[in-house]
Amino acid sequence: MEQLENIKDSGGWLKRYRHSSTTCHCDMTFSVFLPPQAQTGEVPALYYLSGLTCTDDNVRSKAGAQRYAAEHGLALIMPDTSPRGEDVADEPEKYDLGQGAGFYVNATQAPWSAHYQMYDYVTRELPELIAESQPQINDVKSITGHSMGGHGALICALREAGSYRSVSAFAPICHPTDCGWGEGCFGAYLGDDRDTWNEWDACKLLEAGAGCPPLLIDQGEADSFLKEQLNTSALIDMAEKLKLPADIRMQPDYDHSYYFIASFIGEHIAFHAKYLNA
Repeated sequence: MEQLENIKDSGGWLKRYRHSSTTCHCDMTFSVFLPPQAQTGEVPALYYLSGLTCTDDNVRSKAGAQRYAAEHGLALIMPDTSPRGEDVADEPEKYDLGQGAGFYVNATQAPWSAHYQMYDYVTRELPELIAESQPQINDVKSITGHSMGGHGALICALREAGSYRSVSAFAPICHPTDCGWGEGCFGAYLGDDRDTWNEWDACKLLEAGAGCPPLLIDQGEADSFLKEQLNTSALIDMAEKLKLPADIRMQPDYDHSYYFIASFIGEHIAFHAKYLNA
């Protein structure tokens, strides 16, 4: 594993690494923020999954998350959104398919299946790599994300029962089997059998009985993707029906941008700290 950056930040250290992934079969990049508390003891981790077109760099440079993570003594783990490289399948003319749009699923269809195994990367390989390379970070973890990454955070928490103390999301794609983004990626990555898509849809997983850890969602009411892509109302209906431990907040006038995330990231990190530091 090659360390690319080591930057002093908020009393701790912001690090960036590149490694050869045995899951995605290409070089992968991720960032880690170690809070100042990691200098004297172990700390828990909050995984942050980014959205379409993003890399690990977006959240660490735009959200202001490191300051709050330092305040609460949490490490931040920030993976990329997809495999990348000249040999990795892509649709360069599309922003919502291919590199930058891994959708946090395990692809089953060629040519995508050769590299697009982002679910296993996030839930298996990356935590193992963190355990081996970052002894300051213990195995207590929660997960959050934005948009496509919010979808990823939800399905990771719902599919990996007991692995995450809590889950949150900013403007997540709540019901991807019923929106253009989800249908486009699922059709390419998973094939035409829509029944298999349900394994990667938060609403469908909840309907099938998946357990849900404590959940916080913020959604901007001025988000241009709200009605056609995000389907927040479907998740609200499901949460009410199942009486989930969920707080889903509609925020007036906020959009889909990192200004929205920066406005509420402190509250999300405080929410996770309550469970991670319990």
